[in-house]
Amino acid sequence: MNFSVIIPARYASQRLPGKPLRDIVGKTMIQRVYEQALQSRAVDVVVATDDRRIHDVVTGFGGRACMTSDRHASGTDRLQEAASQLGYTEDDVVVNVQGDEPLIPPAVINQVADNLVESGAMMATLCEPIGRLSDFQDSNVVKVVTDQDDFALYFSRAPIPWPRDTPTDLTLARKHLGIYAYRVSMLNRFVTWQPAPVEQTEKLEQLRALFHGIRIHTAISDCLIPAGVDTEADLQRVIRTVASEAS
Repeated sequence: MNFSVIIPARYASQRLPGKPLRDIVGKTMIQRVYEQALQSRAVDVVVATDDRRIHDVVTGFGGRACMTSDRHASGTDRLQEAASQLGYTEDDVVVNVQGDEPLIPPAVINQVADNLVESGAMMATLCEPIGRLSDFQDSNVVKVVTDQDDFALYFSRAPIPWPRDTPTDLTLARKHLGIYAYRVSMLNRFVTWQPAPVEQTEKLEQLRALFHGIRIHTAISDCLIPAGVDTEADLQRVIRTVASEAS
């Protein structure tokens, strides 16, 4: 089964400006993400960006990049434009790998693509168990509840499912992980929909798909996905990890 990886990358991060071009032990963050994606089974890996500096850095290290609009409201819109530019067909499978996850394991890229195809879904993602009550109660940690076939029932910033009788029981608590696989036909539909009321309330874009009746396959990740980079502290943590692995 063939699939492609598209890595949306913006320069104008509010918390860490120029994030994709920040140095991590001699390589830019975007290069490290790109190289991780190359280790998956993807037949094509492309960075989609609205910034010429990112584009030129990617092509400079021998990667593929395409320029997209600087008016996209989300990474999904950028993903769809890139898939269109690249001539992908409606039945093609695309995995969205975030440009701020330089330690993403290639195995999870393969997993989410395989899950999409095997489940017959138009959209697939991953999750992991939540082990700390503080994470379960943290609105920055997105939770997901699934049905018996691993399709998402709902995503929320609230602690769901709420264990009414034993509030510290985390048996069913799952953290959503921000990696997605799509059929291109799903991307083409998604960008025609207005943001859903529940999406605007929770500030979770995937709820737009659920609102329109799209089933999202959501399995537990086969391996741990290290946290991405949102802040300077996150960046320093990743630098320490990479430096340690290289020594």
